[in-house]
Amino acid sequence: MATTTPARKKAPAKRGARSIVARAAKAARAAAKPKEPSAEEKWASYERALVITAHPDDAEFIAGGTMAKLAAMGIEVTLAVATSGDKGTRDINLRPQELAAIREAEQRAAANVLGLHQCVFLGYPDGFLAEGPELRGHIVRLIRQLRPDIIITWDGFRVGFNHTDHRVIGRVVRDALFPAAHDPHYYPEHRMRGIGPWRTAEALLAATSEPTLHIDIAPFLEQKVDAILCHTSQIDGTSRDDMLKRMRGRAKADPQRRKETGFDFAESFKRIEFRRPEGAPGTPPGRPAAAKRG
Repeated sequence: MATTTPARKKAPAKRGARSIVARAAKAARAAAKPKEPSAEEKWASYERALVITAHPDDAEFIAGGTMAKLAAMGIEVTLAVATSGDKGTRDINLRPQELAAIREAEQRAAANVLGLHQCVFLGYPDGFLAEGPELRGHIVRLIRQLRPDIIITWDGFRVGFNHTDHRVIGRVVRDALFPAAHDPHYYPEHRMRGIGPWRTAEALLAATSEPTLHIDIAPFLEQKVDAILCHTSQIDGTSRDDMLKRMRGRAKADPQRRKETGFDFAESFKRIEFRRPEGAPGTPPGRPAAAKRG
């Protein structure tokens, strides 16, 4: 009588081998997935930037290096200042109108140092910016007229103490960006003047407590300082050498900051990207859809 030999059971693969195969498959999937371009790689396709602040000198302190970098990349940078800083002095004998004229001239000089395209002054009284349809409509019109790809402003939602004008302008700009500027039913009177909706690709919120983007400004540090020094009414006679020494000393004394940002000198922002669906009101023709929200 014939006999049969039972088939051998296949030895299970070793756990280490399975782990290697799994890691290889994961690596293959990652390699096949297109790499998301960095923020600065996206900026290379941008044409215009708009910086919106509350007072003269705000922009230089919170984003002077970034503005200089954008301008050096060939991007047309406009600075819009909501007030002319007519309260920013301890001199009781200096009239607000005189101070406003001084500070506007200082701001224009600083803009020239940074290579900006132009300055726009909205003319609101210092210390009295208020959220509401008037200011928001002014910002919406500015966005629709200038058609920026990127906007920089204060983070009006940050934790901690901050000037009321900083808080207000940050919140109003964010509300103007989404959804008002790109929705044709907001401020429809603009259409009668030939000003159509516009979708901005991204916003950078400065002086934030929740940064998601750090910009290396080391090549532009001295340019930033020179722009700040244009605001002579605000700096109490500080010299160029003293300001550079203070900034460099602060960076050296704060290794944690360098660890967090990856740079010796950085400006940090909360970055928000907005979608630009093809064919939607305000989407520029021929531009790829940008992003994650909005």
